[in-house]
Amino acid sequence: MVIVYFFIKHRVEDYSKWEPVFDEDGSRREKAGCKGWQLFRSLDDPNEIFILLEWDTKENATGFVESEELRKIMKKAGVITKPEIHFFEKIEDFSL
Repeated sequence: MVIVYFFIKHRVEDYSKWEPVFDEDGSRREKAGCKGWQLFRSLDDPNEIFILLEWDTKENATGFVESEELRKIMKKAGVITKPEIHFFEKIEDFSL
C-alpha cells in the first residue's frame, strides 16, 4: 500500500490567527483520510506556511484539497496567496 503525501505552501495574514483555525479543522482532515501532518514556517517570514500531510489515498487527498469547505476555511484563516500543492510518495526515510 502506497502512503500518499501532499505538501502545501501558502502565505497567511497572521500566523497567530491562522493556526487556531487550522487546528480546529483537524477532525475533518482525519475523517477525510488524513493520517497526520507536520507544520513548518519560513525562518524569514513567519506568515509563510508549509504543511506536510500524510493521507490514506490520493483520491481522498485530492477530494479534500478540491473541496469548497477547505476554500471557506482557508479564507476564514486568512490565507492570502493561492496554495502551492504537490502530491508525492516517500521512497526512503533516513536518520542519523
